[in-house]
Amino acid sequence: MASDTQWITSTAVTIASGTNQLKGFLARPRSMELCPAIVVIHEAYGLTENIQDVTQRFAGEGYFALAVDLFSNRNQTVCMARLFGGMMTNAFDHFGIHDLKASLGYLAEQPGVDKEKLGAIGFCLGGGLAIAWACTDKRLKAVAPFYGINPRPLTALERACPIVGSYPENDFTAGAGRKLGAALDKTTIAHDIKVYPGAKHSFFNDKGANYNVEAATDSWARVVRFFKEQIG
Repeated sequence: MASDTQWITSTAVTIASGTNQLKGFLARPRSMELCPAIVVIHEAYGLTENIQDVTQRFAGEGYFALAVDLFSNRNQTVCMARLFGGMMTNAFDHFGIHDLKASLGYLAEQPGVDKEKLGAIGFCLGGGLAIAWACTDKRLKAVAPFYGINPRPLTALERACPIVGSYPENDFTAGAGRKLGAALDKTTIAHDIKVYPGAKHSFFNDKGANYNVEAATDSWARVVRFFKEQIG
């Protein structure tokens, strides 16, 4: 998943969220034009090389992109348990959602960002967070969950922004993807939900054992197309 860095710049940043200081990775196009912006939400492995690469790929497409480390200054195992627990019992109002809202605020204030064109993408843990966040933050205009679980209750999706979701057939999240699509079909919210035959969990991670080049290529093209339709 190589990134063409000729037209982008990237740097490590720090984002204030309450009393915590979150580590982040910001990539931006070398353009003076007003640009849309994306928050990239990592899976259980944290702010990895793969997540930084996804961030740079968005910059290559003309977006400001910010990957935030939700494990910053916290025990990763405990933090991950709290995040998954929060997603199950209090999906729309826990520290992970608060950190993401703070991160979007930081991103929106960057010179060159169009505050009316903001979105998010997330993987596994981050995919579930992206869906829940989409139901609670009107600043988001589109989100792209990959193999994430759905928030409870699912009726909260009536408040969501447009969603483009990608799920592997050979994974426990395939059912979540199908339920997400069925729920969104009952609304007027723009959506594109696809389950990839033969794909496994983390199929988009080209550094992992389950990387599936066909599913990864197609899902990226769908995300880029959907985001361009929704946020420019």
